[in-house]
Amino acid sequence: MSTLESKRDCLVELLRAMGQVAVAFSGGIDSTVVAKAAQIALGESAVAVTADSPSVPRAEIAEAKHLAEQIGIQHRIVMTGEFANPDYTKNDGTRCYFCKDELYTQIESLLPQLECDIIVSGANLDDRGDYRPGLIAAAEHRVRHPLQEAGFTKADVRALALAWGLPTWDKPASPCLSSRLAPGVAVTPERTARIEAAEAHLKRLGYREFRVRLHEGELARIEVPPDGLAKLVEPNVLADLVKYLKSLGFRYVTLDLEGFRSGNLNDLIPLTMRMPTLSTIDRRK
Repeated sequence: MSTLESKRDCLVELLRAMGQVAVAFSGGIDSTVVAKAAQIALGESAVAVTADSPSVPRAEIAEAKHLAEQIGIQHRIVMTGEFANPDYTKNDGTRCYFCKDELYTQIESLLPQLECDIIVSGANLDDRGDYRPGLIAAAEHRVRHPLQEAGFTKADVRALALAWGLPTWDKPASPCLSSRLAPGVAVTPERTARIEAAEAHLKRLGYREFRVRLHEGELARIEVPPDGLAKLVEPNVLADLVKYLKSLGFRYVTLDLEGFRSGNLNDLIPLTMRMPTLSTIDRRK
């Protein structure tokens, strides 16, 4: 038996032992694999729960619905209210904590109705090496991370998704729209909607990995892979892009010459503003 098969079997058995689970299901590759494993292990005793808010692109909600149907898992969509929390909207580097706290609070309130006992997430081992305050909220809500418990890295997740024939096996990471706002730029539904429209334009141009970051002064910083920069600066493409983004409300439109780099806005969060990591908390115990 291969290492991947061993991890797969461990994942399924972990979920089977949990009895009844609610999967925090974004439709991304990680939570899709967990949802598929939960359906295999538990059948009708597993439910996928997707958060809906101004921070989630409409296309992602539609894809989550389609994936849940394809997997065969029960699916619920829950409205979350993180935009009503000033600790979230001030965007000071701890935003993700308050987002996940709201999500898990909403799912917890549904557990009796869903007849579930445990919330599980799609966090994998690679997530432990990044700045992810959402994992602190998960720990406070006693959320289980079966991919981590079964020893899955991101590469393992993609390999299992491919083996299971899941269409998202090579899907690029797609964090929430609020993650595109630089720290200190307040999160508003108008800004996330603007970013969603701008990124949809880049997708229509044929890009798969990209970001439109929003900085102070309503400045858009566009990231595409380095080999896609030439296409974007073609005179007609560039003119249409600038015109469209300005029509959305961006005052300035810039192109990042370093290209696409996932999570690079974390570099702007001062160390003094960061929440403690899980490893730091572990050392304090």
